[in-house]
Amino acid sequence: MSDLLELSPFDPATERRVAIIADWLPPDFGAVGQYMQMRARALAERGHDVTLIGLSSGEGSACQEAWGKGTLTEIRLSARPVPRSSFLARLAWTVATNLRLVASGFGALRAADGILFTGSPPLLIHLLAPLKPLWRGRLVYRITDFHPECLIAGRDRPSRVLGLLLGLTNFWRRRIGGFEVLGLDQLKRLRETGVREERIALVRDGAPVSFGDDVVAEPLPADLRGSCVLLYAGNFGVAHDVETVAEGYRLHHRAGTGRVRLWLSATGAGADDLVARFTEQGLPFHKSQPVPLDRLAGLLRAPDAHLVTLKDAFVGFVMPSKIYACIDSGKPVLFVGSAASDVDLLAHAAGPDGYWRVACGDAAGFAAALETLADRSSESRQ
Repeated sequence: MSDLLELSPFDPATERRVAIIADWLPPDFGAVGQYMQMRARALAERGHDVTLIGLSSGEGSACQEAWGKGTLTEIRLSARPVPRSSFLARLAWTVATNLRLVASGFGALRAADGILFTGSPPLLIHLLAPLKPLWRGRLVYRITDFHPECLIAGRDRPSRVLGLLLGLTNFWRRRIGGFEVLGLDQLKRLRETGVREERIALVRDGAPVSFGDDVVAEPLPADLRGSCVLLYAGNFGVAHDVETVAEGYRLHHRAGTGRVRLWLSATGAGADDLVARFTEQGLPFHKSQPVPLDRLAGLLRAPDAHLVTLKDAFVGFVMPSKIYACIDSGKPVLFVGSAASDVDLLAHAAGPDGYWRVACGDAAGFAAALETLADRSSESRQ
């Protein structure tokens, strides 16, 4: 993986003061917030004075501390969860939250020599880019997820409104100082919008946890013991393939040996959909909430293998960051998705003998992969 990693950190000599905007900061669950807190701490270690502005499900707070050669200030805004009732409710939440984030960190943003913002919350570019004359520092967009492309990919029909929003988004993208992408597939997508490649840096996330000898695997839930366990950990949302997993799992239990049990340590609409289907069909599975970050390494060491999924329409628009920790855990990976995704690139490079890929829509292939996984698990226990 190291040969693909191209870091482009801010220069401590010329960009000492850095402001970062993200969404949910730890201990709240959210991959973007976890990675941006890690990034903020790493920059402070190098000598930057970093201000990290994000969200909290608890009370709002602001604190500053010396960190390495620099300082780290965290501004947390108390926020309610993202409403899932309707698109308009989510849009209203996004607009209000983006305004609060920028207003709360306005002083730090004005003083910063460099500003790093992400794709979460979405559409921040429509606030930060028009205000670019107010910022003295370089504006860097770390594209975690592409918006509004993800909204467009999740729809069955074209939307004129979203098409206009995409055109406006691309207009602002061409006026951003620099970009960071999570994968080569994202780099290709960004180039297609008209952004020159010399303004784009590949900066991979890596795993948010380490797997030293002191990491003890979490105990398996009682109803999973004695089975071959396939774990899906994290968010299972609209970008992830439900149909292939649901039908392939059903085939495995109705027409196959049924030796694999799916463990969903997950949130999201996709996880809820799988729970409803498996419950209706009487299929065995286990559902639990995602664990705190300090327990994540132990959780990822617990199963026989990890499940990662991504719909074809979202390739290059979304990069499932969980793949790094899944690989580092030393456990096999089963990916439901396209070979054009960087998930396939990374997992295959890490060890093709412990990796299987199934194309989206190939339920029979998924069921066959579960049989292979069960055979391998049985052999390793003998």
